[in-house]
Amino acid sequence: MQRILNSLRENRSLQGLLLASPTLLWLILLLILPLMLTVITSFGGRSADGNVIYGFSLNNYLRIFGVGGDGFDPFYLSVIWESLQLSFISTIFVILLAYPLAYYVARSPIKRRNTLLFLILVPLWTNFVLRIYAWIMILRSQGVLNGVLGWLAGLVHLPFTPFDLYPSFTAVLIGMVYEFLPFMILPIYTSLEKIDNSLYEAAADLGANPFRTFFKVTLPLSLPGMTAGVILVFIPVMGTFIVSDILGGRQTVLIGNLIQRQFLDARDPAFGSALSIFLMLLTLLITLYYTRRFGLGEEIAKA
Repeated sequence: MQRILNSLRENRSLQGLLLASPTLLWLILLLILPLMLTVITSFGGRSADGNVIYGFSLNNYLRIFGVGGDGFDPFYLSVIWESLQLSFISTIFVILLAYPLAYYVARSPIKRRNTLLFLILVPLWTNFVLRIYAWIMILRSQGVLNGVLGWLAGLVHLPFTPFDLYPSFTAVLIGMVYEFLPFMILPIYTSLEKIDNSLYEAAADLGANPFRTFFKVTLPLSLPGMTAGVILVFIPVMGTFIVSDILGGRQTVLIGNLIQRQFLDARDPAFGSALSIFLMLLTLLITLYYTRRFGLGEEIAKA
């Protein structure tokens, strides 16, 4: 026993492995093994009673691309395309809303800055599903939004037709932007808060106006935070099914909804596993392309 303790004191690699072993065990049990099981299941088939027939077949992956016994069916490709569109549009809107707010918070005095950060984080303390259901009360035809607009139209004696926003793709987009806005604000704020004021003073001394200073100083130095925010928003929007299920109903079907319904409704875990693996690989390739295409990997590492 003493010999083991002595070797442990002398071997730093063994010390690190011992310290990391609880985390490694946790990751293996709850991440690696389930992922391996999902991969194995994705190559299987479905029995008549909804169980998995294990084997090796590419039929589930060919089915995603519309290749099957009944000819070409573009349904799943159209769902994937719509999911990509929603993720892209949501990310753009989140950036447009988050950047000015993050800039305002970063340039505020410290006391006000802490208060503003607190207010940004407060919605995250509420249950995710409850926040989505709150948007139903706002967006439905007899909801808060139409009530306020109808009241304003009545004040100026204008005709008003209630907006039918729920359920719809627009409602899903609003819900996605609302839910993931803090995940863009915080990383952008972190990058903006690190910018030294002397850089702004130097830009002013060199004759740069505020517009030029923003594009030459502020925006380039905030790119690492924006990149992290894009990854934190784009990937979850691709896989989230709660928002589209509640605010979109059956009108809006995303790839996350497809995966959920394959496991719970269609009782086809093999195809659901194939969709899950495809979604994981797709988001991984998009993230890899995004970081390398814009040369942002080194900037994130430096940040």
